[in-house]
Amino acid sequence: MQLKDKTALVTGAGSGIGRAIALAFAREGANVVVADVNDEGGQGTVGLIASSGGKAIYQHIDVSRPEEQLAAVATATQVFGALHIACNNAGISIGPSGSYQSLADVSLEDWSRLIDVNLSGVFYGLRAQIPALLKAGGGAIVNVASVMAQAARPGIGPYVASKHGVLGLTRAAAVEYASQGVRVNAVGPGYIDTPILSRRTAAELNVIKGLSPIGRLGRPEEIAEAVLWLSSERASFVTGGYYPVDGGFLAQ
Repeated sequence: MQLKDKTALVTGAGSGIGRAIALAFAREGANVVVADVNDEGGQGTVGLIASSGGKAIYQHIDVSRPEEQLAAVATATQVFGALHIACNNAGISIGPSGSYQSLADVSLEDWSRLIDVNLSGVFYGLRAQIPALLKAGGGAIVNVASVMAQAARPGIGPYVASKHGVLGLTRAAAVEYASQGVRVNAVGPGYIDTPILSRRTAAELNVIKGLSPIGRLGRPEEIAEAVLWLSSERASFVTGGYYPVDGGFLAQ
């Protein structure tokens, strides 16, 4: 098992990519702190891990609240003794308005919420997690960005800005803490078959499938395998990197 005797914290682990990551970590022997704002989904992930013989606990967290990030790390260390791995996965694609707008028409509320969750949420996570990893003697952090960390499309300006910011934070943390044994990387999912696409019509989904050369949506498990590798000792010389898992979207 790649992560035997390690403890991992995953935000947004109640569904989709986060759930797949939590399950992959548990499969490889890690104790998992399943963190989410969705209590039902988070408890569901814990149940799936337990049914497979793994160890996991649930922690309610709104990643845009620094104190809740600190509480999640405290729970990990209190229950399992240390924190070795963190995956900052929680994110949203749309603000309180429930609509996508051209940049000049974006409401301040939508802008603030996207930045608070997607960008500040990663910063608050890093701020809480890094001291715990240093105390444990080092470890790995993987931030879930997006292909929109290196591209842009109309109507999603706040999302694009937030994900570009995640990549910058990843690189800044990587160069600051590499000499202390903490590796920080980012993955860039393309269009993945998760609840975040539930607002799309069948016709829109067909268009989305055609955006990548592979011609289909990705699966959450395909992102999880990349995160698992980056979190393991198999990636021991890898830090500050950005790894698209996008079916060739960025290669076009």
